[in-house]
Amino acid sequence: MIKGKILWIDDEIELLKAHILYLEKKDYSVTSVSSGEDGIKIFNDINFDIILLDEMMTGLDGLSTLKKIKKINPLIPIIMITKNEEEWLMEEAIASQISNYLTKPVNPSQILIACKNVLEHQKITTENTLKDYLNEFQKLTDEMNMAESHHDWYRIADSLSNWTIKFDDISDISLKEMLKEQKLSANKMFSDFYTKNYLRWLNDSEDSPILSNDVLNKFVRPKLNNDEKVVFIVIDCLRLDQWKEISKYLYPYFNIINNCHFSIIPSATPYSRNAIFSGLFPIQIQQHYPEKWAQMEYDETSMNRFEEEFILNYLSRNNLESKSLKYSKIITYKEGKKLANNINNFKNIDLFCLVVNFVDILGHLRAESNLIKEIIPDEDSYRKIVSNWFESSWLFEILKEIKSWGHKIVITSDHGSLRVNKPVKTKADKTTSTGIRYKHGRNLNINSKHALKIDNPSQYFLPSSTNSTCYLIAKNDVFFLYSNNYNKFVKKFKHSFQHGGVSIDEIIVPVGELVGKD
Repeated sequence: MIKGKILWIDDEIELLKAHILYLEKKDYSVTSVSSGEDGIKIFNDINFDIILLDEMMTGLDGLSTLKKIKKINPLIPIIMITKNEEEWLMEEAIASQISNYLTKPVNPSQILIACKNVLEHQKITTENTLKDYLNEFQKLTDEMNMAESHHDWYRIADSLSNWTIKFDDISDISLKEMLKEQKLSANKMFSDFYTKNYLRWLNDSEDSPILSNDVLNKFVRPKLNNDEKVVFIVIDCLRLDQWKEISKYLYPYFNIINNCHFSIIPSATPYSRNAIFSGLFPIQIQQHYPEKWAQMEYDETSMNRFEEEFILNYLSRNNLESKSLKYSKIITYKEGKKLANNINNFKNIDLFCLVVNFVDILGHLRAESNLIKEIIPDEDSYRKIVSNWFESSWLFEILKEIKSWGHKIVITSDHGSLRVNKPVKTKADKTTSTGIRYKHGRNLNINSKHALKIDNPSQYFLPSSTNSTCYLIAKNDVFFLYSNNYNKFVKKFKHSFQHGGVSIDEIIVPVGELVGKD
């Protein structure tokens, strides 16, 4: 079987017969010509997979040949071979989108490796990824079974996210299903671990993870106390795997320390994000701000309207009232571009807080739009869309500008999201909240395997509007529906991205600390 068709253009091609024979022995088909003109002519007539191109040739030189060939087919991989080591030449070749650059003298093995990297990279990468995952599968399963701490579960979440990303370009359905099943098992075990330990963590257990209400204490306050200026960014609903994907754009500009915090429950914006900006648990927010909490409860669509006031009070409580603050929440592209155009106005602010709603809005829109469901059918596509958005976003533009300020940057989220699969019928009255991964109201009942039922909200540092208020927090991939129009809502919400419950993807939230590279 021919592994690939190679066109080799070199005005001393007769001296390269040993190299050509070596490639042919390795099952490559090689066509050789001795001038750029002949190379262009034969390239017009025959389809090749890759071109080996000498840079210094009589007649039409290598760079000129390269440009003419790229006009015919911009996607053809070209490996340039040259005696010239001048940097300007390398840069011009790279700008012309070559696949590799080799300096003479080259041996047959170098040529083989360069061709293999271009023509068989995907196949070799796929085979090695599959082999590595099969070798790792049992080890990861053992780690899940033996996990005893939140540190263990962060490492497991990190590994699963890495494998998920590595599997993006792999078409082996059976192995993708194997990873999916392993993630489902991990979520079940994590749900049990989290609900078993959560109450203990709330009461200042020494081995508790960083929870939502302690994010500022851990990642922001020490920097402010050290008279450092901080940019604090909360990307609503950002998952760990999505953070890993957008991080690749940040690495050329920043040194990144990766960490995490655990969302409080419900892992939903009204609870977790208010906890982040206030430094308080939800029941403490209700106690400190009873009127504001009543307003937020009255209008569930705007339960984060007081974040700026919460963080101002947080600074005051922690003897940081002298620090200047800028808070901004961005919902639309127009708002983001306006902020990007004026970002240098905030260079001297001590604490610049930015809330970005794109990822959360995208997830909600998917449940409402068949078109977006087509674009985002699963977690992999959701991650890629978020990555593509970030690469060309006003947010990335802002971060590259902030890099020159010398500020410390902290990027996190309030919670992640989970693709739900199992509908469970729930009975409730009209006062019950509308979320489908969590509910609070009166007389709520459900099988304990599907949800954590909280009959005493204050024990979980959650507010209650009446003495009979209770909470249901979904486990695993469950979502709650009523009997009315059940099938209609199953169709609408099954496989949608939701939050508010207990799962690895909702609870374990990425935190990235960024420092600009010199």
